[in-house]
Amino acid sequence: MTTKRSEFFAGIKNVIPILMGAAPFGLIYGVSARSASIPVIAGQSMSFIVFAGSAQFITTQLIGASVPAGIIILTAFIVNLRHALYSASLTPYLKQLNTRWRLILAYLLTDEAYAVAIIHYQKPGDMSRKHWYFLGAGLALWCTWQISTAVGIVLGTQVPANWSLDFALPLTFIALVVPSLKDRAGTAVAATAGIIAIFAAGMPFKLGLVVATVVGISIGIFLDSRNNKRPRSHKEEEMSQISSHAEPPMATQGKHTEKGEE
Repeated sequence: MTTKRSEFFAGIKNVIPILMGAAPFGLIYGVSARSASIPVIAGQSMSFIVFAGSAQFITTQLIGASVPAGIIILTAFIVNLRHALYSASLTPYLKQLNTRWRLILAYLLTDEAYAVAIIHYQKPGDMSRKHWYFLGAGLALWCTWQISTAVGIVLGTQVPANWSLDFALPLTFIALVVPSLKDRAGTAVAATAGIIAIFAAGMPFKLGLVVATVVGISIGIFLDSRNNKRPRSHKEEEMSQISSHAEPPMATQGKHTEKGEE
């Protein structure tokens, strides 16, 4: 049986490989903020308040180019639209939590936190404490981002451009996604989204990422709907009949656990 503590530290442990990729990005953001003449406090505050790498990078670039504030806000909103898709995907697992928990996890929701959390939620087991796993992963990412941002701001332009640190995070995402592709539908979704993301990489405001995400989700919904409509084989009918006559379990996992406060 899992405990809050074990779930929390499991989240930290499993997100460590991603931290190795996130730290260089935080460092690069800090350097970019100083290069754009953003004050130290403002640069660090953006990491604390916004806590969204892509939005922070594009915002920094636009500030450096003296773009009007309204356009900057709209652009950051568009870049972060994918978080609405992440939230919709996690809703079935988090709807039993109280408002305080949902607000905390919403703040900690990033690409990386979602990647590890959704894989953990989809695994069988007691669901009543899995939000502690999400919390552990999210806090580890948050701390890493704040520290690496601060280091980047302090170092400023002293970090050589030829270090090319920006390759690390995409590699960690590939390492996470590939093992989770266990059926044709998932593979098709990942392949389609990846191909579209590559060809749409030149779109302004990183809209290619949003387009790839929406198309990938649409294909996943279509394939899932088609599989549900497919007539079952004779063997599947037999297994269904056997299951219907089987004795139900004594209790459902997590049914009588406390909700919201755990």
